[in-house]
Formats: sequence, C-alpha cells, structure tokens
Amino acid sequence: MKTPPALSSPALLLSAFAAWAALAAAPARADALDAQEQRIVANVRRHTPEALQLLERSVLVNSGTLNPAGVREVGALYAQAFEAVGLRTRWVDMPAEMKRAGHLVAERIGTQGKRVLLIGHLDTVFEKDSPVPPWQSDGHKVRGQGVSDMKGGDVIILLALRALNDAGALEGRTVRVVFTGDEERVGSPIEVARAALVDAARQSDVALAFEGATKDEQGRDAATIGRRASGGWQLTVTARTGHSAGVFGRDGFGAVYEAARVVNAFREQLIEPDLTFNAATIVGGTSAQWNDAESQGQAFGKSNVIPRDTQVRGDLRYLTAEQGAKARERMQAIVEQSLPGTRSRISFNENYPPMAPTPGNLKLLEAYSRASADAGLGPIAPFPPGQRGAGDVQFVAPIVDSLDGLGAAGGGAHTPDEWLDIASIERGAVRAAVLIYRLTR
Repeated sequence: MKTPPALSSPALLLSAFAAWAALAAAPARADALDAQEQRIVANVRRHTPEALQLLERSVLVNSGTLNPAGVREVGALYAQAFEAVGLRTRWVDMPAEMKRAGHLVAERIGTQGKRVLLIGHLDTVFEKDSPVPPWQSDGHKVRGQGVSDMKGGDVIILLALRALNDAGALEGRTVRVVFTGDEERVGSPIEVARAALVDAARQSDVALAFEGATKDEQGRDAATIGRRASGGWQLTVTARTGHSAGVFGRDGFGAVYEAARVVNAFREQLIEPDLTFNAATIVGGTSAQWNDAESQGQAFGKSNVIPRDTQVRGDLRYLTAEQGAKARERMQAIVEQSLPGTRSRISFNENYPPMAPTPGNLKLLEAYSRASADAGLGPIAPFPPGQRGAGDVQFVAPIVDSLDGLGAAGGGAHTPDEWLDIASIERGAVRAAVLIYRLTR
C-alpha cells in the first residue's frame, strides 16, 4: 500500500533535486547494467522499428473519446500486441448510458517481486468527424492525432514488455496494464468509469503512467511525482431587488456586488503555492441561469434595477487532500460573510483526486532516474507538480506509489499539429524496461 503522508512540495522537490544531482555527478560506469539488462536494452532497440509501425497503425484510427468504435479498434490493435508478449487481455465495457467505449486490461500474474501497474489511454480529444491526417514523418518527428497524447506512451509500454518477455524476465511476475478509453473526457459516474483502474491498483504495489515525457524549467528530462487535483466550485448569489436608487441602502447591495466581494476575497486571502481557484464564468442580473451541460448562461436585467441573481463557476486545483480541505473551508467562510440584503451559497466537486508528492513517489523517481542513468540516458529530474494537468494516475495515487510522465516526448497535444519525437520511443522503452525489470526482481 501507498505511504500515506505527503511531504511539503518545496521540501520534497529539494530532496528530489538532491537525488538527481547526486546521479548527475556520478561517474559513468561500464558495468551499470547487468548482462540481462543489456540484453533487454538491445531487444528494445532491435524492435523499435516494429513499435513505430504499430504506432502508425493506431494513429491512423480516429479514436476520439466520443467515437466508441474507433476506441475499440485501437484497443483491438493493442490487445493483439499484448497477447503476443504473454499477457491475457479483456475488454471492460461501460454501461450504454455512459456513451463510452470501455477499457482494455492486460495482465500476467505471478508471485515474485513487486506487482506493477502500467497506465495508458486509447482515446484522443478529436471529434468523430475530425479528418485523420496521413502519417507525416521527416525521420525525426511524426505528426498525427494522439501521437504523443498518448499513443506513443502506449507503444512504449508494449515495446518494454516485449523486451522483458523475450528475455524471460516476466516469468513468475505480476504485470497489469490498463488502457482507459475515456481519459480525455471521463465518463459519468466517475466511480464506474474508473472502477477497473482502481481495482487494478488495489492488486498492485506500484503504478507507472505513460503520459507524455516532460522537461523541467532547466531543460532536464523530468518525471511527475505529483499532480494537482482537478475540480470546481459553484457560487450562487441571491439578493433583494428593487430600484437602483436604493442600492447600498434599505435594499442592500445586490447579487453582482456580493459575487464580486466573494471572488475578490478569494484572490486576496487564498493565494498560496500549488493552489489555484480560477473564476471562469459569471452571469448576473434580475434573473440569471447557467447550463452546465452546454457551458452557457443567460441573464436579464436593467441598469436601474438591483440585480437579484448571480452565478459564478470556477476551477479548483490543489496538491494534497489537506490543502484542498483547507481551501474549501476558507472559501466557505468567505461566502458566509454576505453583504446586507444578499445570500451566497457555494458547492464543490472533485473530478480528479490529488496525486500528492510522497516519499514513496520520490523513491520511484529515484529508481527511474537510476535506471535511465545506468542505461546511458542521463538522470531524471522531478517535474514541478503545479505545472502538470490532471491524468488517470491520480485515481490510483492514493492507493499505491506512483510515477507519471514516462511516455513519449512531443508537443502540440490536443491540436491538429500534434507531434512526437521519434527517438523518444526507444528512450522511453529502455528506461521503462530497466525500471520494471528491477522493480520485479
């Protein structure tokens, strides 16, 4: 099970940087990889061209989250590849009313070493009718839908497992893989959408997620030991209405001034590292309505009438459960200090739980960094947790020690110009294969 306490972000990052600096300063060693690890690395390099062919096939399939047929088609491609390296596969369907394709699960069960969970996703952000561009490669970069987010990461998992299987290193070991089909737009209810992933985490000791590789602010290769929760808040204000001549007096301040007071108090009183609370939309007037499903609002009012209704929608992100609870408590206290003639209510929701930086996550980073350095690819630095968006790893991070950002390097994610650094497929698979080999010994 996961080590529960989270260290403060600055303290943990300083510790992680110290570990990275020690590796960076260590002299190169000819015997850094043992004979078996050298065979595994050689296998990765030998089969990288085939992995790129699989990547091409999967990228040429539109697998937008709301295109279930395309998601299943990509899942079938990967299922065949997993079966070829000794993992049994199954498809986990979602209820029809969720309008999601489901998830691919592949596993091999043993009794030796740590049980490793590998996480990827099959879907992309592109709509079903988005034209699929041809495979565009100049020998260094390739462009295509989902090529780096995150079909490149999926292929890295397969390439690493193939090398381990060919070397006999998976015998007696437990490896589980979950490729979700709705990472870009999680189905509702979330508890159902992520049940298979959470169940796999409960049967694992560590989780490795293969979202795109990153670099830190100094340009060093980095991995993710923490990701902030993703949720939101909804502020509803009601007030006495009347002629505008009575504002600030017997008729009070109105709903718009009260909403402005609350939002500005948030800005003045809550700002701290790794906590953000974006006020995204505001609708106010004599009457105001907001439609969450369509992300649209309507308002009616006149300049000589004190506004009765205001609604505000916002985003809330925090690094630890404790930070989130404290922020919600402080926001609630601010809301309760209503201006005369007004009443405010606030509610909260959490879509992705926080992936708090923990000692266990740091140890995984150190092991990954050592594997990379020993393979001649240099150490891995910690990526600042506050700079990464939400991802599937956050549903398992409260359960097991976790590390993310082990996927392919690229850019332009979520746009028609998405691209991938071809060489990052081999680099990522080498690092992953050595790490998995060492974790499962």
